[in-house]
Amino acid sequence: MNYAQPSTQDAVRRTSSGPMRRAMAASAIGNATEWFDYGIYTYGLTYISAALFPGSTAEATLFALATFAISFLVRPLGGLFWGPLGDRLGRKHVLALTIIIMSVATLIVGLLPTYGSIGWWAPALLILLRLIQGFSTGGEYGGAATFMAEYAPDEKRGFCGSFLEFGTLAGFSLGAFLMLGCSVALGSETMHEWGWRLPFLVAAPLGLIGLYLRSKMEDTPVFREMAKAAERDERAGLPLAQLLAQFWKPLVLLAGLVVALNVVNYVLLAYMPTFMKQQLGMSDNMSLLVPLIGMLAMMTLLPFAGALSDRIGRKNVWWISLTGLFVAAVPMFMLMSHGVAGALIGFAVLGVLYVPQLASISAMFPAMFPTQARYAGMAIAYNVSTSIFGGTAPMVSDWLIGHTGSTLVPAYYMMAACVVGAVALIFVTETAGCSLRGRGIPGVAGESGPQAAPASRPLHDSDDMYGESPRVNA
Repeated sequence: MNYAQPSTQDAVRRTSSGPMRRAMAASAIGNATEWFDYGIYTYGLTYISAALFPGSTAEATLFALATFAISFLVRPLGGLFWGPLGDRLGRKHVLALTIIIMSVATLIVGLLPTYGSIGWWAPALLILLRLIQGFSTGGEYGGAATFMAEYAPDEKRGFCGSFLEFGTLAGFSLGAFLMLGCSVALGSETMHEWGWRLPFLVAAPLGLIGLYLRSKMEDTPVFREMAKAAERDERAGLPLAQLLAQFWKPLVLLAGLVVALNVVNYVLLAYMPTFMKQQLGMSDNMSLLVPLIGMLAMMTLLPFAGALSDRIGRKNVWWISLTGLFVAAVPMFMLMSHGVAGALIGFAVLGVLYVPQLASISAMFPAMFPTQARYAGMAIAYNVSTSIFGGTAPMVSDWLIGHTGSTLVPAYYMMAACVVGAVALIFVTETAGCSLRGRGIPGVAGESGPQAAPASRPLHDSDDMYGESPRVNA
């Protein structure tokens, strides 16, 4: 069936720089809002645990880390709910809802009464809000990555997608900087009393900005094209059972890649402040500052790594990252125990090695599914794997260190995750330069739908925004 009719081609013809920039901003702001919450929560863990949980410092910290992990338990449910909805109703409508839910829940965390005021209701309400955040996040990242990937030109999808992850680190860093700034300005006593609440209140304006940007965008050209085709053949989206049966292989492979991605991610970004304070004996402010400096270095490299994935392929940059992390994990964690300079160098090296993965996922993961299953497939596989291995990584690391006495446990955990990711990567299809249009899986021989387009071929007036010829058969 030739569903890309001339009228549709006119609608999806080459995207101008203005809409592309707005699409990048609209995608990145939601990711930034999500990670802003993670930043203020993990960097304010000492104050939050003391205010909202009972017990000794160690017990309260473990409770707070467990609550951090709890939100990930409902992310698969969010993916199951929001993913199919995004494939039926459109990417932008679902993304507008998820960013509001996340922002409101984060805001309310900053308004919660303390354990001393209402007892166990304080941690109970925090857990409820974390579950709400996890449910909304289940539809946020998969949708944002899909939105970005479907707007980006095929030959620059890695570069454009890297700005979604730039938003990840920017949001996390903003939250961390706010918590650190409040700590320096107000002092420890004031922070424990009420100062820790201030960064949570910033979530509301961030959410409103994101909602405005997303409400002003049209849905992606790829989705609009598929929606028009669906009006003729009545095949918009897929039932869940059909999705699992037909696309089980990319679901499993994506879940394997996410094990490597998110174990490293949450150990480096979410657990490191707690690790540096409790295990390495750093001061409160220094344990926050060292990872922040490393994250700023990572942010500057993301666009370059994304562009590199466009040139040499997503799989090649992943091999560089997985191999480097596996080799360097133990030496860098050993180096971190040798003072502030060693901690800074060790974190920075691991962060730089992680960048090639982070920069390419927004281009790589959505391309593992066809248009009619892209949002749901990515949301489900990504969130199931993240809920089991990602959000639990800080808690598992902290628990294992306590039971083994070894500060190298996070390094071993990262190495094991890299092995899982490498096994999955062997079977993943390279999709750099492939069109995301059509009902076939991009880059897979024998699937109906467009295949990889030579990145070096110049664009002509008869070409559409993806560098493909106007006629696409499915």
